[in-house]
Amino acid sequence: MSGPFSRFDPHLLPVPRTDGNRGGEISGTGAEWSFGVGSAIFRAPSPVDTTVSEMDPQQASRRSLSPPAPKSSPDEIPRLLRLATSASVATATLLIAAKLAAWLVTGSVSVMASLVDSLMDAGASLVNLFAVRYALQPADSDHRFGHGKAESLAGLGQSAFIAGSAVFLVLHAVDRLLHPQPLSQIAVGIAVMVFAMMVTGALLTLQYQVIRRTQSTAIRADALHYATDLATNGATLLALVLAALGWPGLDPLFALMIAAYILYSAYRIARDAIDLLMDRELPPEERQRIREVAEAVPGVLGVHEIRTRRSGHVPVIQLHVELADELPLIEAHRISDAVEEALHTLHPRADVTIHQDPVSLGAEGRQII
Repeated sequence: MSGPFSRFDPHLLPVPRTDGNRGGEISGTGAEWSFGVGSAIFRAPSPVDTTVSEMDPQQASRRSLSPPAPKSSPDEIPRLLRLATSASVATATLLIAAKLAAWLVTGSVSVMASLVDSLMDAGASLVNLFAVRYALQPADSDHRFGHGKAESLAGLGQSAFIAGSAVFLVLHAVDRLLHPQPLSQIAVGIAVMVFAMMVTGALLTLQYQVIRRTQSTAIRADALHYATDLATNGATLLALVLAALGWPGLDPLFALMIAAYILYSAYRIARDAIDLLMDRELPPEERQRIREVAEAVPGVLGVHEIRTRRSGHVPVIQLHVELADELPLIEAHRISDAVEEALHTLHPRADVTIHQDPVSLGAEGRQII
């Protein structure tokens, strides 16, 4: 090595402790390293681990915290997204067939409400299917930052589908309130709704796993309206059971409650999509972790002007690092590479841009959080 910062290698880090003003602690030996501030700790996996009994109480407390959600490798994310969107379309198609049969047999407006919701699910899932595949395309000469915002546009499309289904449902429920009709073959409807809830629950389990690993906006929106579908199925099931017990007049009232919930879900999906299209910052706790990770890199004397956003499932991180005034440019560049490498331990697919500032000129920038 030609200098203290010639190359950042976490395997060679010592086990120093810093005071509270430097934002954390770096520890580790061999093929293990960890760094943290306050109650947060970040570790790279290691075949050689230190037991909790060998640590001081403060370290043991930190190590006992639950690990962050698992991150998928960049190559695995496209496969997970395609799996989730394909499963969504297949599930919607299956549910449409089952609910259509149940509605034709029972005549229940609550079953019809759930059928309409599944029809909207199918339309939204198809939009999602094509949007996610488009968003996964690499950057090109016309879209130098990639196509990730196609996911947010898909979310807006989903919210429109869902809101439209709620309006249609309100109109039909009001008509049924004004012109009541008896229900028939209620047992068939109950069996179909139980089946629909089981299938939807299985899909949501898959989708939540994909969301944890990819942070995909489109899959999150898709999961939200399938969670709505699960709620509508439950309400429909309750309405059918009450009708079987002699309360058929509650069927359209449950349909109206389902419609209200669907409208609320459409609002949530649209709000999240607009936040991403408007480049809303990552949550404060995420930005704090970014600061802690950057400040823990040897040679970094301060961090300011952290700006973040998300483009589809790709976080975009920009920040200024403060370095020693007399540091050669080549060393400053190597430290910045080390910061980028450390940030990729948090967000493997992140698009990171780092600007180097002399520490003597960084005081004004520190005012910008």
